[in-house]
Amino acid sequence: MKRSLITFVYSCIAIVFVFSSCASDVDFDQVNTVKLKPVLIANLAYFEVPAPDFVTNGQEQSLVFDVPAVDVFSDKFFRDNLKKASIFTEMENTINRAYELEFLFLDQDNAAVYKANFNVPAYSGTVNKVNRTDVFENVQLDLLKKTTKIAFILRMLPGQSLTEKSSGKLILRSGVTAYLLVE
Repeated sequence: MKRSLITFVYSCIAIVFVFSSCASDVDFDQVNTVKLKPVLIANLAYFEVPAPDFVTNGQEQSLVFDVPAVDVFSDKFFRDNLKKASIFTEMENTINRAYELEFLFLDQDNAAVYKANFNVPAYSGTVNKVNRTDVFENVQLDLLKKTTKIAFILRMLPGQSLTEKSSGKLILRSGVTAYLLVE
């Protein structure tokens, strides 16, 4: 008898809690005012060029380039919701020779829609990193969205000759931060 009385009391308390809980009306129209602002960070390019790669059959090659395809802007959702982008590029040089890096953003007709370049001084025994950040908003962002390829052009500047036994390397690291607004 005592056990059933205890069970009855606990059951009554549980029912009181269930039926006295607080609840408010749900406003499903709030979904129409939701704004998501995701930020995406991704690698854009990376390459490492050892000093001997600038020498072919004993002859210095003063120009190295790569033109990877960029298909991110073919996605309509990404293109429509991208509001800002920044591209960070860093060059590290451990070769005793100065370089100039130029990168061109090309559209589907291989026309340049954006161009940037910077100089990388020769290695002198200490850490030698050069970096830059390019920010794309408004009109520049519209140009960036037309990009289908990026041409990386690396020019070796005059200086001490390189051989197939020269030491050091150039390292390029590049990443993009994309700011989206989804309504």
